[in-house]
Amino acid sequence: MSRNEAGSTTRTTPAPQTTLVTAIGFGLLTLSYVINAIDRQVFYPLLPEIRDDLGLSLAQGGLLATGFTLGMALAGLPAGYLIDRFSRKPVLLVSIFIYSIGTLVTPLAAGFADMAAYRLLSGLGEGMQSAAIAVTIASYFYTRRTFALGLLGAAFGLGSFVGPVIGTGIATQTGSWRSPFVLFGCSGLAVMLLIALCVRRGLTEAVAGVGRRLQLPFDHLPESSYNRNTIALAVTAAVTGLVFYGFLGLFPTYLRSELHFSSGQAALATSFVGLGSILSLFWGWLGDRVNQRNLLICTYVGTSLSAFLLFNGTGAPVWEYIFAFTMGTAASGSAFANCNSVLQRSVRPHQVGKAAGIFVTSYYGAAAVSGFIFAELTTAIGWRQAALWQLSVLPIVAIAALTRVDMRKVLASSPGARNA
Repeated sequence: MSRNEAGSTTRTTPAPQTTLVTAIGFGLLTLSYVINAIDRQVFYPLLPEIRDDLGLSLAQGGLLATGFTLGMALAGLPAGYLIDRFSRKPVLLVSIFIYSIGTLVTPLAAGFADMAAYRLLSGLGEGMQSAAIAVTIASYFYTRRTFALGLLGAAFGLGSFVGPVIGTGIATQTGSWRSPFVLFGCSGLAVMLLIALCVRRGLTEAVAGVGRRLQLPFDHLPESSYNRNTIALAVTAAVTGLVFYGFLGLFPTYLRSELHFSSGQAALATSFVGLGSILSLFWGWLGDRVNQRNLLICTYVGTSLSAFLLFNGTGAPVWEYIFAFTMGTAASGSAFANCNSVLQRSVRPHQVGKAAGIFVTSYYGAAAVSGFIFAELTTAIGWRQAALWQLSVLPIVAIAALTRVDMRKVLASSPGARNA
């Protein structure tokens, strides 16, 4: 890589690699993100046991459940800076190492303070990886970047689906909530070694919009990465973090304390959220073909309705499973892939790292306090009213922000999309 006169980095495109090598590399990167998701999701269904063991209040539990995303938010912008200026592969490897170590030391927690520190460490690594892997995959599969990010969202969904079930099963068999964290932390370190050995620069260092078959002009995009579109989409991402992680952090607690679900039923309901997230693959495919602003508006309407039905329905297990699935496919599956994609499409190729950092910081910065806010609202006004305001009304703010997004600029630099 070299620097141009403006001071930005010019990344040299690596030599082409075979389809098999690309598939292996992509598979390992995707697997690392599955483990990233497992590390995040296994905490939620085990929160009642963790609270009892460590003597935590509901508000403290809610803060721990989503507070790790503060680390992700803090890592977002610095990671974007590193991604735009240095090789992406070392950033990916360091990020996986950090969150795996954070997961491994979680069982050492004896109270709120040290547990918060371990969760923050995990979040720092997960935030670095979220930015780095999003840029890596979106740059390599540039003409179908939303579909590629949908694959990433599907990997998150898979981890979200299997993590709670496997983690709860291991904890039940061993009689300790600590056991799953040891297993998943070691799994992350193993995948890190495989990526170091098997993933080539041809995948990790690809340049967005530049190649033998594609050379697009980007003069229509603002010179600054902080522009009308990215600011509006940052607000949208922040609302998504407040809604989705507020829901995700305390939904199992609501099921067990209010609806009296068993630990297995609560874990299964949480897994259905992940199953819905797997449909990110479909939403990414669709996002490359339609007006993403309109698609995102529909997404937030669906999120609002799903949340309302989850907390105001019959309370039967089947009912909760169905709308946990629709919540996952809207708030995670569609919003994650499409908001992330539009943000990257709103900046020039050498700024995609900054765009990914803006998304990570906005999304996870809001997520960091979402569980605490939801818990405090619940204590003050009850579960249903708290869910109404934070999960059903708040998405209206995201819709308002989306009306400020100028899709003409985005579509001009999106070879696979059209204005539907």
